[in-house]
Amino acid sequence: MRGQKRERIIRVLLIEARPLSKNELSKRATCTRPWVIAFLKELEAKKLVKGTRIINHEKLIKYWLSIHQKPKKHGLYMVKEPYQLLRKTKLDYALTTYRAENLVQKYLFPSRMDMYIREEDREKWHKLLSKHGLVGAGNIKLIVMDDDHIMYGRRKINKLYIVSIPQLIIDLFTEGGVCVEAAELLTKNV
Repeated sequence: MRGQKRERIIRVLLIEARPLSKNELSKRATCTRPWVIAFLKELEAKKLVKGTRIINHEKLIKYWLSIHQKPKKHGLYMVKEPYQLLRKTKLDYALTTYRAENLVQKYLFPSRMDMYIREEDREKWHKLLSKHGLVGAGNIKLIVMDDDHIMYGRRKINKLYIVSIPQLIIDLFTEGGVCVEAAELLTKNV
């Protein structure tokens, strides 16, 4: 849980347009106020923040990347017309990496649709995707969230939900390859 709390705090700091009070930061990060204060002191010692104000966005993202733990559970599917399926579903999700980046920045070819889903919806997603497609390596990768806070700050673009921009940047860096260049561009443009 320690790593998740740190990631939550950083995620909120990067998403919010203005510095928050420590109380508000603890509420939005769903962490206790003492935990937030202790972690902010660590970030201040690294000269990344001053109170709850970010001093260096790029270095804070790099620090987040150094503590980030990639989710381990996922499933692969091949579905014809996945956008139509997502626009109709009532299930909760947030796109990330290739397709999300393409909706925001249009740098990467959207070769695969990676999306976060909730653990409790895993079986429902499996039934939906296997009904409309095939199971196995394909154009959809479901990533089961180990922390629901990943959905914090998600947004809707073209009737599709994507993760927040800071979360997208971290996911692109984690994906590696050409995604790193897209993450660097997105970091500079945001």
